[in-house]
Amino acid sequence: MTRKRLGFFTRLLDVATPKERYRLATEQIQHAERHGFDSAWIAQHHFHEQEGGLPSPLLFLAHVAAHTQKIRLGTAIITLPMENPLRVAEDAAVLDLLSNGRLEVGFGSGGTPTSFLPFGLTFAERAAAFAENLHVIQSAWGGDSLTHPDNHLYPPAPQLNGRIWIATFSVDGAVRAAQAGHGLMLSRTQPRPANQPELTLDAIQNPIVDAYLDALPAGVAPRILASRTAFVADSDDYALQVAAPGLTKQAAQHRAAGHQVKGDSVTDYRRQFDAHVGAPDAVLASLKADSVLARATDISFQVHSVEPSHQDTLRSIELIAKHIAPHIL
Repeated sequence: MTRKRLGFFTRLLDVATPKERYRLATEQIQHAERHGFDSAWIAQHHFHEQEGGLPSPLLFLAHVAAHTQKIRLGTAIITLPMENPLRVAEDAAVLDLLSNGRLEVGFGSGGTPTSFLPFGLTFAERAAAFAENLHVIQSAWGGDSLTHPDNHLYPPAPQLNGRIWIATFSVDGAVRAAQAGHGLMLSRTQPRPANQPELTLDAIQNPIVDAYLDALPAGVAPRILASRTAFVADSDDYALQVAAPGLTKQAAQHRAAGHQVKGDSVTDYRRQFDAHVGAPDAVLASLKADSVLARATDISFQVHSVEPSHQDTLRSIELIAKHIAPHIL
């Protein structure tokens, strides 16, 4: 059986200035590389610093590439409707060369309605813009002529068409990704149906995985990246203490948005927000109950929305590598 690949994911949300956020995230990725992680993934967000600290993921990954040697570098995600697709294709081609072929490219349509307006789009237009921009990027990477017969992407990057990942919450999205031969990216958590608030995350995501595998063309190997929140500390008590402020804030945000959140303790919140928090044994047991992870080819771990310190994040990376990864990969 092929070994699963282990990933570290960050939204660059350390409580710090933007420059310091970028420095800390770079250190965390370097630390993950030293401890045997196969990949590092970063998110893109525009304007809203509490959702994510990075509007320019390819630029940041070029910096990280210069400070790492072998860890694969991925976008999770580039919000494609807001981008000039040819510039994305060019920047990704250059970055893949500079990183010695380490780039993985995850795309999504975006989920923050107000972020679209400054880019001349409405939220309702995002699906059509996503499809059109993805087509342009694939065409450019495939070597097609661009408007004029003399126009072709330089540097050429046909290899990147085999490293596209699509983020989706839906069965339909999974089918489209599979039919095109792309990888499937699954979120660390998903909203529950109003009439099924107790539904587990794997119960929601297994049908998405089923649809993806069923729709894959013959001979195309599946690529399924499952992102999960995991904060591991040396003791349960300390992990819960660190996790309490972040998960309490998340509960308040959900309630303010009109969603039901049961209970008022960190143990209540971690279950409802799919956060695997605790000492290594507790987190391992929690992760083993998630049946999607057994079907994934790649698993990436993030600390959000726990909001630990930089040092606690580094320690969590160490504990995941030593005590979690050997049992789930």
